[in-house]
Order: sequence, then structure tokens, then C-alpha cells
Amino acid sequence: MAELSPQAQAIWEAFNEDEAGVFVDYGDKLAAALRAAADQVVPEHANPVGDAHDDARHDQWMRIRYKLLAIAAELEGE
Repeated sequence: MAELSPQAQAIWEAFNEDEAGVFVDYGDKLAAALRAAADQVVPEHANPVGDAHDDARHDQWMRIRYKLLAIAAELEGE
């Protein structure tokens, strides 16, 4: 597996915590779980709240979503 960013490494280590010394590549499954979480927590198309901060809020949501998806891609080796 390629060297991971600190964010992806933290997820990898948390997932493999109980399997010390045993290497199993669960990158695809971890990535799928992160994508599902991103879809639930910060969906690509969220309804606006209707206040003056909608655009800024949407931008922040998308930054969070893209960070989660970037970690997922990294765990898949993309």
C-alpha cells in the first residue's frame, strides 16, 4: 500500500486496531464506508436553509464532502 496521508492513516489504524501484525487490505471497504458517510452527512445536493449564509454554508459542506471523498479515494489506492 502506498504511503497514506495522516487523515487516511488515522482511519486505517483505527479500523485495523485489533489486528496488530496482520495485514489485510480493507481499503476498498473503508472507502465505501466513507463514501456512504459522506452521502449521509454532507450530501451533494442539500436543501438550503434560506438565510443569508446559504452560499457560505454550501461551500463549507462541499469542502467537507470533498475531503472525505479524497480520503476514500486514497484508501482505494487511486
